Amino acid sequence: MFNVGIADWTCAVRIPEKEGGVQQTVASISLEVEITARQTVQHPAERVRELLASRLPDIHSGMFPELLAAVRQQLDSRRADIVMRFPYFIRKTAPQSGTVSLMEYHCAFTACDREEQAAPDEPGLCVTVPVTTLCPCSKEISDSGAHNQRAAVTLAVQPKKLIWLEDLIALAESCGSSEVYALLKRPDEKFVTEWAYAHPMFVEDVARKVAQKLAAHPDVSRFSVSVESFESIHSHNAFALVDSDSF
Repeated sequence: MFNVGIADWTCAVRIPEKEGGVQQTVASISLEVEITARQTVQHPAERVRELLASRLPDIHSGMFPELLAAVRQQLDSRRADIVMRFPYFIRKTAPQSGTVSLMEYHCAFTACDREEQAAPDEPGLCVTVPVTTLCPCSKEISDSGAHNQRAAVTLAVQPKKLIWLEDLIALAESCGSSEVYALLKRPDEKFVTEWAYAHPMFVEDVARKVAQKLAAHPDVSRFSVSVESFESIHSHNAFALVDSDSF
């Protein structure tokens, strides 16, 4: 067996929002199919790209089953996989001034269609969410202050049914020392600084807290959580990883 297809094809897409709107963004799509070593497929990349282009701009996770089934049929394949990566923007309100700004989150949808599969799974979701982490031991040993930094929380989730990106992002944001905002006024800076100081978290604390919430989520079947803290006083980053198989 070997795989053929396309990688990192960039196109405009429209993503449904939780509140009922539709967000226009730009996605990078990789789609591949599995074929036998003896199988001859004429121009597989062009055929995959044509199938994708015919569905623009309404390529979203809800139409992946139909798209992958069509790709498998066209290329006489046993299996087809798709990954769609895109930036997603959410309006956030600063905690004190009420200033509104757009926060960018890196997201991805994934899906697989297999010949032997009775029914397609829900598309997988992946989001990377920035949070603040403040070091508990730095706070403990210092007469004043504590080192803090931005961290990236990456969640990969296999849902049982539809889960909104907004809900996964909010879940991750609730697990750090503080949320991160695109725009803050002076009263907001004071608030988030003091809030982080009152909620110190090691990188492994953040990963554990996110994993606990995902494990308790009724619509999540499997997950993995990684957290990387971009240390402000070290030349290295701190990292933690946990998944549902080991949690």
